[in-house]
Amino acid sequence: MNQFGSKKEFLQFAIYIARAAGKKTLDHFKKGVQVDRKDDDSPVTVADREAEAWMRERITEKYPDHGIIGEEYGTVGEQKSVQWILDPIDGTQSYIHGVPLYTTLIGITIDGEPEIGVIYAPATDELCDAAVGLGTRFNGHYCKVGNTRSFRESTLLSTDITTIYEEGLDQPFNEILKRCRLHRTWGDAYGHMMVAIGRADIMFDPLLNIWDAAPLLPILREAGGVFLDLAGHARIDSGHGFSTNELLAGEILSILESFPKKTS
Repeated sequence: MNQFGSKKEFLQFAIYIARAAGKKTLDHFKKGVQVDRKDDDSPVTVADREAEAWMRERITEKYPDHGIIGEEYGTVGEQKSVQWILDPIDGTQSYIHGVPLYTTLIGITIDGEPEIGVIYAPATDELCDAAVGLGTRFNGHYCKVGNTRSFRESTLLSTDITTIYEEGLDQPFNEILKRCRLHRTWGDAYGHMMVAIGRADIMFDPLLNIWDAAPLLPILREAGGVFLDLAGHARIDSGHGFSTNELLAGEILSILESFPKKTS
C-alpha cells in the first residue's frame, strides 16, 4: 500500500492488540477496581491506563513512524500519515459495575480517512473488525447489517437517556423512539456492533469522542450500513452519531431535521 505497510497487515495487528489489551482489562473486572475521576468528572480505572499503555508500547515498537491518539494518554505524532486511535475501555461505567457490555476500541485513519476499525468485547469474547475494501467480520465470519425497512419493525439502541436530554436531543430521540418497535440501552460501541452484525437496527449516540467513533465508520460501511453524524455526514469527529442500515437512515435524518438540537 505504501511505505508504512498494507491495510490488511494493519488490521491483523489491530486485532491482535485489541484482543490482548482487552483481556488485560479482565484482570480487574468484577474485582472492586478503584475508580478515579478525570478533570471532566468522567471515571477512569487502572485497567483503562494499563491497557492503553500496553497498546501504545506495542504500536510504537512495530510502527515507530505512526501517530497515536488515545483517551488516557493523549496524542503523539499528530502529523503522521497513519494514526492509531485507542479507547482501552469504552463503557467504563459498565466495566465498573460488572456489566460485560464494555469494549476495547481501535480505529486507524490513513491520510485523515477512517480505514480500519476493531471492536472487542473482552467479557463476552466478541470481536468485530473491518477495513475499507475488505468487509466486516464478527468472530471471523463476514457479517452485514439487517435489512429492516420499517421503523415499526426496528430495534433501537441508545446510550443513557440523561445524556440525550443534556445534549438537547430529547425531541428527535422521542420521535424515533415512538416509531420503533423495541428500545434497549445496550449502549456505547457494543450497541454499534449489534447494528453492524444485524442484531439491532439503530444505535443513537448523542455524545462521542473521536476514540469512541473512530472504528465505527469503517465497520458499519463495510457491513453495508452507515455511520453518520446527526447532520448526515460520515465523520468521526463531530461529537455525535448514529448507526443504521441505508433503508432507515433517510427517515432518521428527516426526524433530526424536523427537531433541531436545543441550545441552552
